[in-house]
Amino acid sequence: MNSKLAILAVCGGCSFVGGIVADVLMRSPASVKAHAPPLPPIPTQIAADLEKPTTQLMADRFQSIIRKVSPAVVAVDAVKPPMSDPTAKGKPVEESGSGVMVKFPGLAGVVAITNNHVVGAAEPAKVFVTLSDGRIVQPSKIWADAESDISLLHLDDDTLPAIELADSDRAHRGQWVLAFGSPFGLNQTVTHGIISATERGQINLGSTIRIKEFLQTDAAINPGSSGGPLVDLDGRVIGINTAIASKSGDNSGVSFSIPANLVKRIASQLIEKGTVTRGYLGVQLASVLEPAEALRLGLSRVSGALVEIVHPNTPASAGGLKTGDVILKLEDIGLRDENHLINLVSALPPGQKVQLVIWRDRKTQSLTMTVGEYGSQKPRPR
Repeated sequence: MNSKLAILAVCGGCSFVGGIVADVLMRSPASVKAHAPPLPPIPTQIAADLEKPTTQLMADRFQSIIRKVSPAVVAVDAVKPPMSDPTAKGKPVEESGSGVMVKFPGLAGVVAITNNHVVGAAEPAKVFVTLSDGRIVQPSKIWADAESDISLLHLDDDTLPAIELADSDRAHRGQWVLAFGSPFGLNQTVTHGIISATERGQINLGSTIRIKEFLQTDAAINPGSSGGPLVDLDGRVIGINTAIASKSGDNSGVSFSIPANLVKRIASQLIEKGTVTRGYLGVQLASVLEPAEALRLGLSRVSGALVEIVHPNTPASAGGLKTGDVILKLEDIGLRDENHLINLVSALPPGQKVQLVIWRDRKTQSLTMTVGEYGSQKPRPR
């Protein structure tokens, strides 16, 4: 019996007692006693759990999750061609990371999700997936999207264990999570922490990666953890561990994971079409809207995306956006910052008309424009 069930049992008892209290208003004490049904005995396991300290209940919960998740966690080793690393000096590059096996509707076998920076341009014959029982398997196909740093390794065996991708939009700060992976080559390592922040966008992972929404966690993640799952207390994948903020290169308590919902969206497009389609408007946005600049423009709060450049012959220029505009809303969604706008527009299908609410000349205006298609790389299955 876990703590959640114990809470439900207590609440159920409160509801039952509440019915008796209401009945007291209409009956004498003697009749209440006569009519009150006996309380059912507490099941042995529930009683035992109620006697446990909170730390022991949490330890039991963690162990249950580890038993559920560990069989689906893999180590990933890849030999990448020299051109994938300019420092390789003509030699193949060996890379190690982690992954997690999931199933997708309509696709036979399982898919090991990992980071693209782990696999790179390696061919399937140069990628080795080590299962929890020590077996080594190789993918029959690889789908990759460099801009979201996601690679999918297709494993044809239907009997391999897999776990579920959670709804990461329900992630919240303070939520307990476990991180699984192979830091420093130590397979099947588990660490724990909480969600420190959601929708974290101020992360620079290089010119090819355009992720603008991370889950931040203080769970220990180190080199080799890349591609491993971040899971919730139901044992579902809430994110894919990807990066750390560190001056030394090792864990500093600030780690970042790609949200599961972004993984789902990218994976479905890769599997169905072999490529990822992204919407775009054609603007360059300020990396931050400073408070002093917001006040100068007549805004009372720091929110929205400040337009620095409107590129010619783009949906933005055709729709009437100008340098100095602050985009406050996309449809009916208020924008927190430039990363929020980038995330929303990227998820839109090219050709869709959208309405923007902007701040110009100290007043709001509405503009309508048609989303264009971002000219991203067209990855091919390997």
